[in-house]
Amino acid sequence: MHTVVLIPGDGIGPEVSAAVRKVLAAAGAPIGFVERHAGEGALERGLDDVLPSETVAAVREHHVALKGPCTTPVGRGFSSVNVALRKTLNLYAAVRPFRSLPGVKTRYEDVDLVVIRENTEGLYSGIENLITDGVVVSMKVATRGACHRISHWAFRYATHRRRRKITVFHKANIMKMSDGMLLDEARKVHERDYPNIEYSEVIVDAGHMRLVQNPKQFDIIMCENLYGDIVSDLCAGLVGGLGVSPGANIGEDDAVFEAVHGSAPDIAGQGVANPLALLMSAVMMLNHLAETRHDEACRTAGARIKVAYDRALEENQKTRDLGGQLGTDAFTDAVIARLPG
Repeated sequence: MHTVVLIPGDGIGPEVSAAVRKVLAAAGAPIGFVERHAGEGALERGLDDVLPSETVAAVREHHVALKGPCTTPVGRGFSSVNVALRKTLNLYAAVRPFRSLPGVKTRYEDVDLVVIRENTEGLYSGIENLITDGVVVSMKVATRGACHRISHWAFRYATHRRRRKITVFHKANIMKMSDGMLLDEARKVHERDYPNIEYSEVIVDAGHMRLVQNPKQFDIIMCENLYGDIVSDLCAGLVGGLGVSPGANIGEDDAVFEAVHGSAPDIAGQGVANPLALLMSAVMMLNHLAETRHDEACRTAGARIKVAYDRALEENQKTRDLGGQLGTDAFTDAVIARLPG
C-alpha cells in the first residue's frame, strides 16, 4: 500500500477528488490517502497560508501527491499555489500528455504528443522590479544546470516511453543567451547520451502555427516555463480542452499529479463537474509509482482505469462539457461499470 497526499483543492476540487478516490478503490489500486489542504480551502480552515507548511511536509514525507484545482485569492498578497508548490519542492519537470480520446470529437484525430516544460525558472521566477514610476522590469532567469537537467529528463522520458522525437520550442533568435543556453544543453544531451532519439528545434511562434496545421508531426515538445504554459493549453484544445488534459510536476524526490483546469467555482456543488482530467492524472500517478517503487499492481490498476474511461467515452457516457448528459457521480459510476475484470 502506497500513501499519497490528497490535496482536494477548491471549487469543484473536492467533488472530482471524491470521484477519483471512488474509481481508484474500485480498480483495486494499492493507494491510501492522507488529506492536506492548499488554496482558499487552507485559509478557510484557519491555516496561515495558501500553501501551509504541513501540506509541504506531508508531500516531502510521502513523496507523491494528487492535487485538485486550487484557488489563489486575488489581491491579498499570496503567491500562486501552483508556482509555490513547484518551487518549494523543486518540481522541475512539468509533464502534460495529450491524446485524442474515443467519443470526444475535435478538429483532429490521432493526436498523441507530450509537452515537457522546465518548471522552476524563466519569467515565472517571479523577479520583478519597479525601476521608476510606470516602468517595471521582469527578469527571465535561466541557469545552465536547470537547462541541462530538463533536457536530460526529457530524453530519458522519451527513451522509457519509447517516443521517437523531441522538438525544442524556443525564441533563441531574440533571447540568444537564455533560450540559447537551453538549446546548447539540449544538443549536448542529444549528441552525447541519446543519439537514437530524433531531435529538432523550432522557433516557438512558428511551432504554434505548425501545431494547429498538423499536430501529428510532433511527438515530444520541450520548452522553457512560459512557452510550456502557453503551448500546453493550445495542445489541450487539440484534444477536447483542459477537462481531458492531465498533468504532473516531477522532481528528484517528489511528484505532484494534478488536473490543470481551474476550480470552476461557478459550477461547484452542482454535481456536474468532469472528474476525467484528475482521473487521468491519477493514472499517471499509478504509472509513476509502478516505475519508482517497482509495483506492477499500480500499473495494472492504471491500465484498467484507462480502458474503462475510454470505453465510457466511446459509448457516449460523457459529462456535459464533452457534449454528454451525465453528472459527476453518474460518469464515475459509468467508468467503474466498465472496469475490465
